[in-house]
Amino acid sequence: MEPNEITGLNQQQIDESRAKYGSNSFEHKTENSFLKTIKVLLTEPMVLLLFVAAAIYFINGSYSDGTFLAIAIVLISAISLYQDSRSRNALAQLKTLTQPKCKVIRDKETIQIKSEELVVGDYLIADEGTLIAADGLIIQSNDFSVNESILTGESLAVYKAPDQADNLVYSGTTVASGLAVVTVTAIGNETRLGRIGKSLENIDEEKTPLEVQINNFVKKMVFAGGIVFLIVWAINFYNSGGILDSLMKALTIAMSILPEEIPVAFTTFMALGAWRLMKMGIVVKQMKTVETLGSATVICTDKTGTITQNKMTLVALYELSKGRIVNPEEALGNQEKELIRMAMWASEPIPFDPMEVALHAAYGKFFTINERPRYKMWHEYPLGGKPPMMTHIFQNETGNRIIAAKGAPEALLNASNLSTEDRKHVEEVMNTLASNGYRILGVGEAIFAGDDFPAIQQDFSFKFKGLVAFYDPPKQNIRSVFDSFYAAGIDVKIITGDNAATTCAIARQIGFRGAESSISGDELMKLTETGLRQRVSATSIFTRMFPEAKLRIINALKANDEIVAMTGDGVNDGPALKAAHIGIAMGKKGTEIAKQAASLVLADDDLEKMVAAVAMGRRIYANLKKAIQYIISIHIPIILTVFIPLALGWVYPNIFSPVHIIFLELIMGPTCSIIYENEPMEKNTMLQKPRPFSSTFFNWRELFTSVVQGIAIAVAALLVYRYAVYYNYTEAITRTMVFTVLITANVFLTLVNRSFYYSIFTTLKYKNNLVLGIISLTLVITGLLIYNSWLSAFFDFNPLAIGQLGLSAGAGFLGVIWYELVKWKKRKFT
Repeated sequence: MEPNEITGLNQQQIDESRAKYGSNSFEHKTENSFLKTIKVLLTEPMVLLLFVAAAIYFINGSYSDGTFLAIAIVLISAISLYQDSRSRNALAQLKTLTQPKCKVIRDKETIQIKSEELVVGDYLIADEGTLIAADGLIIQSNDFSVNESILTGESLAVYKAPDQADNLVYSGTTVASGLAVVTVTAIGNETRLGRIGKSLENIDEEKTPLEVQINNFVKKMVFAGGIVFLIVWAINFYNSGGILDSLMKALTIAMSILPEEIPVAFTTFMALGAWRLMKMGIVVKQMKTVETLGSATVICTDKTGTITQNKMTLVALYELSKGRIVNPEEALGNQEKELIRMAMWASEPIPFDPMEVALHAAYGKFFTINERPRYKMWHEYPLGGKPPMMTHIFQNETGNRIIAAKGAPEALLNASNLSTEDRKHVEEVMNTLASNGYRILGVGEAIFAGDDFPAIQQDFSFKFKGLVAFYDPPKQNIRSVFDSFYAAGIDVKIITGDNAATTCAIARQIGFRGAESSISGDELMKLTETGLRQRVSATSIFTRMFPEAKLRIINALKANDEIVAMTGDGVNDGPALKAAHIGIAMGKKGTEIAKQAASLVLADDDLEKMVAAVAMGRRIYANLKKAIQYIISIHIPIILTVFIPLALGWVYPNIFSPVHIIFLELIMGPTCSIIYENEPMEKNTMLQKPRPFSSTFFNWRELFTSVVQGIAIAVAALLVYRYAVYYNYTEAITRTMVFTVLITANVFLTLVNRSFYYSIFTTLKYKNNLVLGIISLTLVITGLLIYNSWLSAFFDFNPLAIGQLGLSAGAGFLGVIWYELVKWKKRKFT
């Protein structure tokens, strides 16, 4: 049975099968994500502290304070749940997009569907590089072999055919070679993979280095908070002798130290960053890719379909006996037609490679009588060897046999008995065609009686027929794409299976840097490790590459401390994609094996999207840094304002209580995780060198900046404190003035830290509507707290006179705005 004879299921049969057998997905018990989030929330240090503080207030009879903290618990939980929901929704959408697809025959048409839409009875087409989505029975195949290591642990591919004892395929395995049409017999949990309970969904993703660093930082702060908490409790207990009162004051300092916003910010930034990339047509499969993107220093790209359009047009023929190059658009002689015929027979019967599609189309154009239905595949040698070639043997009912081969011209020349003069002439023609950027195939024919075929195709005695040349034009935007990479300090290398002359010609056409030299896979494999590391740095074009050579290039670049991004689409690209820091698969022409190995997928095969992905990676990382630097800077003055008056025995030792700290936390949380996440990319981001992918999130200079900013705000707040005490202001007025300093400083810190290079006047023009909204809300609520009699009484505030308000706001402003002078110096002298 041939594929074109299979009609496939109609819609009614599909619906009936799905109703009877269900969908093709693994069903397993999962913990309710909402309940899981609630459980995590209840174990958060800040929430536990709030519970304790609220309980103490209620025990002491301070019901209003206790109620406020209870409301604060609800608000903090609501914010956390909202952020978690945004993250989970983004990841759920990503999971849907990364689901494997498969090809089926339905209603006489071959269509692509999501693997979960497959039903029992479907006719599944499994070809090289695809992931088999269900269990099934092979009904037709060509040179078909499958890697079943996920089930058996055996890495060698297994040959399968309809007439073999082993004629079954299983879900989760991958096609190593050839093509087969399979009748689906089991889906979902009823597959062999489903029954043994192996599901990728049950595999936990490891924490990234950045996530580990952030978690460690928070743990250290929790530990520090615990120590300070005990010290403050001891001091207050010594002074007052009251256990609950001293405990409450100690809880205040503990709350001010805990930076619980940092893990929330990290999760939000990474998940929403992946969601933003998805909206741009870049599907991120692993969250760690988001944080790695901005560090990429080298991008290794293939040629066909990435640099070029993957639209192969037959542009030239060279038939050996005639000895001249002919345009296929001209009137062809019998020799040139025979060359096309033999090249077609050397192609797959069901062509999917663009060159083979072009050869089948050319055959249909020049031959009115179609021989193809009368011949059956008798034997096949898949693409193999260095350089590679492939051979097909067809035979009809009368025993007439066709043995045709095509592949790299060097491979056909080596397998043919050409004279030295003829070989030299063919090589000259090859160079002429390659210099135009044409992709060239050699074509050969053999005669062999009997069925005891040679073990390898190269042992046939081929007659060299000639050359067929194709032109795959460069993509229109590829020059600007490379220019963008170069401007961002990212090196670009071309790794291709094509020959050097063709690749260098295409490289020159697009203005590629380093188009003047190249190295072949065989040459590269002979180099020592030291020599290889030097050569990969100096060379930008790698030709006639094979899987082992590609992998050596990636590992050598990594040994040179490069952060490597690698594009790929074929089965043979899998190891290199897996080895690269950022494996990039093509969404349209990429095989499922390539997509499974890669860490991100370009939905429309456009390399320009990688420029956008790198920019997004840099933007996410920069904004996350801004958010965390903001958190550090604003926590320091809160800690010092609470601790120093107590430690130094000032007149108002406990200026803030938990209700004040929690209000400040409720302001800081949305600021860091909403405002900064929404910040646009700064205009110089893609003109900088890639950031080092080091083991530390902050360098000392950045951390020092945050600490100094925090100390400056604390100095401003404490000076206002001392000013108020000096003029004998009441504790309520002093508290209100210090609180106003912190709120004002928080507002201006948000604005100043939107860039550590450009001035506040530049960043005010950034498009981020959330800035105005959240700052306005903060100021309105602060005004109500101070000037609304009920709220000011609840927070132990006192309405400020104009002079007091101006002094406090001015101190908060000065405590932050000085950093604009630092930024001015950066712009002027760097």
